[in-house]
Amino acid sequence: MKRVNHLSAFVASPENLRLAFWKARKGKSHAKEVMAYRVNLQANLVQLRNQILTGLVDVGHYRFFKIFDPKERQICASAFSEQVLHHALMNTCHDYFERVQIYDSYACRTGKGTYAAIGRAKKFTRKCDWFLKLDVRKYFNSVSHDVLQGQLARMFKDYRILEIFEKIIASYRVQSGCGLPIGNLTSQYFANHYLSGLDHYVKEVLRIKAYVRYMDDMILWHNDKAMLIQARDAIRYYVRTKLRCELKPALLNRSVRGLPFLGYVLYPHYVTLSQRSKTRFIKKMCELENRYRSGDWCEATCQRRLFPLLAFVRYADSRIFREKLLMRIQGQLA
Repeated sequence: MKRVNHLSAFVASPENLRLAFWKARKGKSHAKEVMAYRVNLQANLVQLRNQILTGLVDVGHYRFFKIFDPKERQICASAFSEQVLHHALMNTCHDYFERVQIYDSYACRTGKGTYAAIGRAKKFTRKCDWFLKLDVRKYFNSVSHDVLQGQLARMFKDYRILEIFEKIIASYRVQSGCGLPIGNLTSQYFANHYLSGLDHYVKEVLRIKAYVRYMDDMILWHNDKAMLIQARDAIRYYVRTKLRCELKPALLNRSVRGLPFLGYVLYPHYVTLSQRSKTRFIKKMCELENRYRSGDWCEATCQRRLFPLLAFVRYADSRIFREKLLMRIQGQLA
């Protein structure tokens, strides 16, 4: 692919920066940092424009906190001014990241997402006898800065954009030269792009037709078990030598035994919730009911939190599970 040049002027345009601000404030309009930025919006955007055009961007101001759902992770919330910068960059660079993605990459992409990935995986699970599930050990923490910067340099030619990308990447590390902060918009693009070369390797060199990737979760299907074993060894070597990462132990099994993927277990003709998803749903439903009864949350708040929970479990064949849980909650609160 031909490298892209002359993007920094588009990133720094007043129209793009204003759009970036409105995107960055979505869902947090009343946060103190956002309101303070908005008070002097024009001056802040002019300052950001100058930083982009000179390459002297101010990055690396993170606020760290942990979440425990569905597992423990450290989230890095960048300063709001940096979030505006990230949106400004990706407003312009989005299409170029999209160009290198294969059809069956589903994380952090418009029109894709969890349910699209599950739908595609269901199709392959019905068609193929065997599956191979792979994922990268501590993925975000193990992304190599040098490898990532080399990938970006093969896609972008604008030295100013590359300079800003380099500063954002270098602003966080878990160990020397490794790591992306979970929670940044740029991290989502970088992490998804990091494995795009592997996607093409699987599809074009290994010739695996049935393949789905959601971030670092990769599933391959085939009717020949030996083909998947060969693919597993080739991918492990590629990940270790080209990307400087390590895979977790692979899961190779028959499709009829059930494929665990994104909180579900996929069988050829039906889908169930994983045990972790069931436990999480029960916990969330009990919390929601208790908060409503105690008056901590109003009905509108409960409905807003309930809808995504129900959407998730309804995607599986879970009617009996939901009915039993509802009876249990009602019995406890009677």
